Amino acid sequence: MMNSKAILAAAALALFSTTAAWAGDVRIMWYSDGVEGEVFKDLIKRFEKENPDIRVTVDEVAYSTIKEQLPVQLAAGHGPDIARVTNLKSLSQYWLDLTPHLKDVDFWKKNYGDQLDWMRPDGSDIIPGFMTQITLTGGFANKTLFEQAGVPLPGEGATWQDWVMAAKKVADSQQIPYPFAIDRSGHRITGPAISYGANYIGTDGKPAPLDEGAKKFISDLVGWTKDGVAEKDVWVSAAGTTYRPAADDFINAQVAFYYAGSWQIPNFMTKIGDAFDWVATGSPCGPAACTGMPGGAGLVAIKTTKNPKDVARVMDYLASTPVIKEFSERSLFLPANKEVLAGDLDFKTDNQLAKAALNTFVKATTTTAPAAQKLPGWKWSDTYYGALVSRISQVMAGELTLDEAYKRIDQDIADKVREAQ
Repeated sequence: MMNSKAILAAAALALFSTTAAWAGDVRIMWYSDGVEGEVFKDLIKRFEKENPDIRVTVDEVAYSTIKEQLPVQLAAGHGPDIARVTNLKSLSQYWLDLTPHLKDVDFWKKNYGDQLDWMRPDGSDIIPGFMTQITLTGGFANKTLFEQAGVPLPGEGATWQDWVMAAKKVADSQQIPYPFAIDRSGHRITGPAISYGANYIGTDGKPAPLDEGAKKFISDLVGWTKDGVAEKDVWVSAAGTTYRPAADDFINAQVAFYYAGSWQIPNFMTKIGDAFDWVATGSPCGPAACTGMPGGAGLVAIKTTKNPKDVARVMDYLASTPVIKEFSERSLFLPANKEVLAGDLDFKTDNQLAKAALNTFVKATTTTAPAAQKLPGWKWSDTYYGALVSRISQVMAGELTLDEAYKRIDQDIADKVREAQ
């Protein structure tokens, strides 16, 4: 027999993973990169005051839960009513079409239309949700460490090799553990790979085998790790496709140059404080481009909801121009809403480092390569990213050679395509 603790735990899991069943109940699964969770909950409280007939429950979870557990729940016919996700395309068969329930469909198409294909099933014209923010991958440098080491920050047009070697000089001088770190993420290494000339999409729209550009960046990354220039721990401390950021090591001044993305700005502003000066660098250049990867998090409605009209009321409120403007300004995120972008954004911070970093990322959007722009709306992106992560980390751990990893990456992806068919 199950003991009382086990029964309570099972009941809690069932409650967490089951769609709201009563009219007026809306359950949202939410993860945070930085401070945006507090902003979001504040906005939800305001919605509930204005709409007392709807009760909204916000389940805050780790990003790993969104990546690993939510897909399992959705496949089993469970899950929340609304979720904040990044793997928008690969799970798009589970999203609800809000179109019949929205107050003003034209508003949604006008202000969020550019990213709707990122979250739609191929060939569909549904409106499943909206991007809570647009993100772009890019680098961050510990400016204080660079200055103390007497090493100039590489300038515009600097290559990946320039940045990594400059970071090594800083680490050697300041005796810190890691010159360079990049998140354990297939998405994160894709901007650099495209800068080296990689293209994941075949002429038939399906995944192409690894090309020479992709192999060259993977080889460089593995080499930097082997030489102790790139942080190894973040890649070999997990298995499979598990995501691991290196943000804490940068925050603790253990890394000179960190490649992550614009979503880290509020996190750094809050956690670094005045411990050291930091700057956004944009994306280093490869032979083909100087590009980051666009993306972001979307708030989407789930098809299995019992209360689609209530869900649509919540989504209409959150996507409205004044609400998303406030969310963007307080969370320090780049908005997707065109009306907000066309107006004056007043980011709510006195932190000049954060403001400068936001402006750097805005400028960096102008160098985003066409190949990078296509991937957020490509159904096989997450499949490609997952294969890259799992096999590259095995090379770093000494379990595979590079050539073996290249073959297995191609095979992993081909197997997923075959399974889907």
